Amino acid sequence: MTPRPEKLTLAPIARFQGELALPGSKSLSNRVLLLAALAQGETVVDNLLDSDDVGVMLAALEMLGVPIARQPKAPQAQDTTDGPRWGSGPAESLRVTGRGGALNGGGRTLFLGNAGTAMRPLAAVLAAGASAATLTGVPRMHQRPIGDLVEGLGQLGAAIGYLGQQGYPPLKIEGGGLAGGTARVKGTTSSQFLTALLLAAPLARGPVELAIADRLVSRPYVDMTRRLMAQFGVKVEEIQGGEAPVYRVAAPQTYRSPGRVLVEGDASTASYFLAGAAITGGRVRVTGVGSRSLQGDAQFAQVLEQMGAGVRWEEGAITVEGQGPLTGVDADMVAMPDAAMTLAVAALFARGETRIRGIANWRVKETDRMAAVAAELERLGANTLVEEDTLTIFPPEKIRSADIQTYDDHRMAMAFSLAACGGVPVTILDPLCVSKTFPEYFLALEKLTVRV
Repeated sequence: MTPRPEKLTLAPIARFQGELALPGSKSLSNRVLLLAALAQGETVVDNLLDSDDVGVMLAALEMLGVPIARQPKAPQAQDTTDGPRWGSGPAESLRVTGRGGALNGGGRTLFLGNAGTAMRPLAAVLAAGASAATLTGVPRMHQRPIGDLVEGLGQLGAAIGYLGQQGYPPLKIEGGGLAGGTARVKGTTSSQFLTALLLAAPLARGPVELAIADRLVSRPYVDMTRRLMAQFGVKVEEIQGGEAPVYRVAAPQTYRSPGRVLVEGDASTASYFLAGAAITGGRVRVTGVGSRSLQGDAQFAQVLEQMGAGVRWEEGAITVEGQGPLTGVDADMVAMPDAAMTLAVAALFARGETRIRGIANWRVKETDRMAAVAAELERLGANTLVEEDTLTIFPPEKIRSADIQTYDDHRMAMAFSLAACGGVPVTILDPLCVSKTFPEYFLALEKLTVRV
């Protein structure tokens, strides 16, 4: 096995320029795979993301007896018309033969790494099955809370035990299915808990009602789940709106394959290249996500527009063009916490302070992102103010060259690569942590940037 490189030094970036065909969204990829596995019929999944987290979901589904046939990537056509273009070519397509109902653990132990988009929904779906399963992961996954989800599943009749610290993985799912009924679940820690419950709800023996007990964060991810469930023939009724919505799902129901599903491009990945254009006065067009995107992070382009960049929307593409120095903003990023990290680094290049609100759940992500982002911004010369759900960034007069700790967090590595736009080299430690969502990130960065 080739050793993972310890660091990557990025030469100063003068400009972002070109076009990027986005890899598939991680959140969409894992949701679609799970729905296809539960559905009746065969589903062809196109533009599936090739990454660690998606690999974890695929391995788990295959262990659970879901037949998955792979189709290799097609050759990439070379096209440099109208400026540099880059993409990984057509992504792998998979044919998933659904089980037509709940998945049964069969007493197996599933290792799910640090993939929250696999751990949370699989816990719920396996709780709806008839037999036991054990879910485990890397040490950081065992520090990421899951108690709110387990409590919600318990209210629907599931039997789940903790094998370590109360409220955290690893989990022992006893099996026996979900009776149905009403569950109240907290929405401020992670929208993935509600998503997991929604995905499992049609598998219950009776109707399910899910109520948010406090306030729902990252609502676009829940809306994404509902729209995907509708593609597979299951309607989720929102019977109460607002910050504490209530949802109703008829059960039992069977998901039905729509035949073919195209995974749209990853909007969080788009944010780095669009921000790079805004920072450097360049022009970047990303394809695979646009005005009709399912993902909340697609709206990050609006934040860049508020900072002074030019933005052009298409149904399947977004273009950002830098139009001079950026201005700091006060932005509520509760609907797009991943893109909020991109904003934090872009704030280094803005005139005046930038205040990022609605990010309390950063603390329970792949690392404690509130502490990590603040620490690395200060390493680059910024001052920061950390509050309960807010980070305020006071940009430096000049960015300092630094070694950036990434904390085994893919988004730390990608977001802080933008610091190289500050006229000094920046070193990213453990750069291959980007394999979690975009293994080719630094190659794409090289293709779409002009160096000083």
